[in-house]
Amino acid sequence: MTTETQSPPRRLTTHVLDTSTGRPAAGLRLHLTRIEGETRTHLRTVTTNADGRCDAPLLAGSEMTAGTYEIAFEVGNYFDRGDPFLDIVPVRFRIAPQDAGPDHLHVPLLISPYGYSTYRGS
Repeated sequence: MTTETQSPPRRLTTHVLDTSTGRPAAGLRLHLTRIEGETRTHLRTVTTNADGRCDAPLLAGSEMTAGTYEIAFEVGNYFDRGDPFLDIVPVRFRIAPQDAGPDHLHVPLLISPYGYSTYRGS
């Protein structure tokens, strides 16, 4: 009997950390969009859980098609300080074709009321 090991499907995830409190950014709303030339296609809107993550991947399996995407993080609403310095933090990135890209693409965001940082996570 042979047991084949199947790798998990390709997936896109994010994680938001509030560096002003040192805690996950729970309850932060974000929007995923696919961009093709001048056309923007809204794919989904989700809210981060208590760990600052989404309950499911933003994209998985056959949804992970090559192209340009953007995650727009509603930082202003998250901080809710009347007149926030940051409002929407857009992070635009590319997903490579399946044969050239990683199986797991992770886009973390570190936020504070006055700044942010992102990188290609693992």
